[in-house]
Order: sequence, then C-alpha cells, then structure tokens
Amino acid sequence: MAVTLFGAGACAFDPQTDQSGAGGLAPVGAENATGASAPPAPDQGKTPVPATTKPRPPATTAPPRKPARPSSPKPPSGCPQGDRQRDVETYLARLGGFGAVTVDGRQSAADCAAIKRFQRRYDIRPAEGRAGPTTADVARRLASTDTDKCADGSGTTFCVDLTLQTVWAMRGGKVVMAPTVTRTGMSGFRTPTGTYKVNFRNTKEWSDPYEVWLPYWQRFIGGIGFHQTTTYLHNKSIGSHGCVNLLPSDARRMWALGKVGTRVHVIGRRPGT
Repeated sequence: MAVTLFGAGACAFDPQTDQSGAGGLAPVGAENATGASAPPAPDQGKTPVPATTKPRPPATTAPPRKPARPSSPKPPSGCPQGDRQRDVETYLARLGGFGAVTVDGRQSAADCAAIKRFQRRYDIRPAEGRAGPTTADVARRLASTDTDKCADGSGTTFCVDLTLQTVWAMRGGKVVMAPTVTRTGMSGFRTPTGTYKVNFRNTKEWSDPYEVWLPYWQRFIGGIGFHQTTTYLHNKSIGSHGCVNLLPSDARRMWALGKVGTRVHVIGRRPGT
C-alpha cells in the first residue's frame, strides 16, 4: 500500500485540448428530365425535302507538347524539411546514437529517420522528421551539456543544469544516465541551486496545494523534487513550482537509480527566472 504525503511541490497544470473536426462531400443529386416531342407529319400530298449536310472542316493536328522541365529533387515522402535542418544535423552528429546524418542542410531518408528517432525519444510532437525550432533547441541543449560540471561522490548523484534545462546521473565519475531534458521552476518559483539529498520517495504522490498526482516522486528540499511531468514538457511558456519535471521514461529511469540519500547537485539558472 503506497503512502500518500500532502503538501508536495508540483508543476503548473496546463491541460491542453485537441480539437478536431470532420467533414465530407455532400451527395450530389442528378436532375433528370423526361419527355418526348415528335416532329409534325409532313403535309399530305407534298414531297418531303431531303435534309442537306454541311461539309466537315478539315482535321487539325494538335501542337507538339513541350518537353517537361526536370523537377528539383524533393525530400523523401513523409519527411518535410524544416528551417533548422543543418543545425539539427550538426547536433545529432555530435550526440550520436540516433543514426547516420549528413551535415549538409538537405533532408535525406537517413536524416529523416534519425530526426524521427530523436523526436520520439524526447516526446517532440509531431515526430514527423521535420527539423523545426523545438527539435533544434532540444538537440542544442543536450549536445551542449557538460557532464563534468557535476561534482559527484562515490554513490549516485542526480545532476540538474538549470541554464540548459537538462538532467543526468553520475556514479563514481561516470555517466550512468545520459543528459535528458527537463523543465524546472518558472518565474517566481525558481528551482534553488545547491547540493541536497533525496529525503522522501513515493511512486505516486499527491500534491495537496496544486491538486495533481506526481508519479515517481523524489523530494530533495522542502516541497521540491523530481517527478514525471503532467503537461507537455516542451511548452516553455509555463514551468513548475520549483520541481524538476521529467518525461515518463526518464522519471522511471531516475526512480530505478535513486533512493533515499541519493545526492542531488543543482547548478545554473533557468533563463527568465
């Protein structure tokens, strides 16, 4: 039986609605007219005048068709090219692990496959392979994270870079969870920097002040802790009330790595806070 603790911090609840509509072609009714009309019979005693025919005009020859112009190469089907193509290719090549990319600013089947894998991994919607601003921003932050900035001890340390909005885990000087994305405290609720320890954990914690469930809750100071996000993580216009929001897979991974007493090291400052 899970223990419920009230009064924990929570990210801002921002439910989003997905509106959709459907339409179709209205049936077209065919308008049918029926009836008959017969020409009057020729007058009795008169010889009918045969109908005359006009000569057909001579057949004309159709003008020759112009040769089709060669079309410019198009991106692979289903893989639109975004305005940050080269940037995303550069960052993915630096990160590695998502497939081969060619840094040339042009979409290819291999580039699209790698970008889609990246988008699915970090829940960037829609995951259609388009290199847009959100994909470029997430890739830049991950590729720029310096894991050596986090001073870890002999055990596991959870590291948070507020400036880049990234999280990773260290153990014995080695990265045991690669940097991933987070969203921390918004303006007025800035996540505090410093070194702390996880002091309470619950797989499903209820936040009394904000009335929201916090899956995979790991508290490290006051009412602030790590937990699975309750909103779209890449909506940067909002933030938490100090907590470190995580994608579902990352929240589960950090839960498996952590325990009461796990060290937490928070550095930097979220832009705008």
